[in-house]
Amino acid sequence: MAHYAAAQRAGDFVYLSGIVAVDPIRRVALSSYEELSESARQSLRGLGYDTGQMSVDIFEAPMVAQSWFVLDRIRQLAQEQGGEMADAIKLVQYFRDLRHYPAYNRVRALFYPTDPPVSTVVEVSRFLPGDDVLVEVEATLYLPR
Repeated sequence: MAHYAAAQRAGDFVYLSGIVAVDPIRRVALSSYEELSESARQSLRGLGYDTGQMSVDIFEAPMVAQSWFVLDRIRQLAQEQGGEMADAIKLVQYFRDLRHYPAYNRVRALFYPTDPPVSTVVEVSRFLPGDDVLVEVEATLYLPR
């Protein structure tokens, strides 16, 4: 979306830019479970999300789908750098509304089942590219050479 590096190595550390859940082709923020892979949806169902009930999913889906997308993208970038999700030792999580944190935190537990990373949580008023973006996460990876 912008002209900057997604990841930058400095010694044994790799710094990831803030990641938002925007479909790169359509250039819109994710808002539904249907925009995720079936394996992602199955994992989320295990947490009680993606119920198939429109009256429930319509409220939870934007935050939960964006949480999955962002964390999965961090995992992908870690793998591209020769690491894994556990190597993301520090996360800075920005939320449009801190009331979304519990849903995000449950999804994050799927990516860190035993040892969660050091974290900072911040509430902000807006994100780029627009008001439909609910969460942004930046990460620091430790990857000794």
